[in-house]
Amino acid sequence: EAARREMTFVDATCPLVSKVHAEAQRHARNGLHILLIGHAGHPEVIGTMGQLDTDAITLIETAEDAEAFQAVDAARLAYVTQTTLSVDDTSGIVAILRRRFPLMPEPRKDDICYATTNRQEAVKSMADQAQLVLVLGAANSSNSVRLVEVAERAGARAAHLIASAENIDWSWFNGVTTLGLTAGASAPETLVQGVIAACRARFTVSVREIVTAQEDVVFRIPRILEG
Repeated sequence: EAARREMTFVDATCPLVSKVHAEAQRHARNGLHILLIGHAGHPEVIGTMGQLDTDAITLIETAEDAEAFQAVDAARLAYVTQTTLSVDDTSGIVAILRRRFPLMPEPRKDDICYATTNRQEAVKSMADQAQLVLVLGAANSSNSVRLVEVAERAGARAAHLIASAENIDWSWFNGVTTLGLTAGASAPETLVQGVIAACRARFTVSVREIVTAQEDVVFRIPRILEG
């Protein structure tokens, strides 16, 4: 519509999401039925499923879905994943699909966003050291919600999703000596620093960063924005 109106527009889709779109379209052109591992109603899932005819793609949300799916032709299947899922949950679903449909090809690269993966690994490494974990992110951010779940599974006594320091219930800090703090992949650093500042206004705080991966992936900005 923007092109029809001769407007200037920028496609800000994450390149990793665009890769999933392209993979799904390629599989469909090759006559394969696509299984999309993801959460119903998530914008990314809606976008990926919207690339194809409804009868060309099936959403798989759970391990139970993976067990129940009935293929018309088990030799003509492929799968893609929502990029912001839990690595552990996805691997379990993929294992079921691989067991049931061993001829199904793997994606050329991991479809789960590297930023999502790295944050989950960092949370796993710190959760059992923290009585409380706070995750900065939006309620509709899948990767942020997954970080809360990962923290709880990894040993944190409590974990909460907050949009900013203003959403902190300070009663959560009763008996807390170590706070774990992380953020969803798209949460700005200013929100993280805002939480640290709010804590410093109330407690004596020392900060220790936990690094489990070095991110060196760089995406080119859209050409229209290049000076």
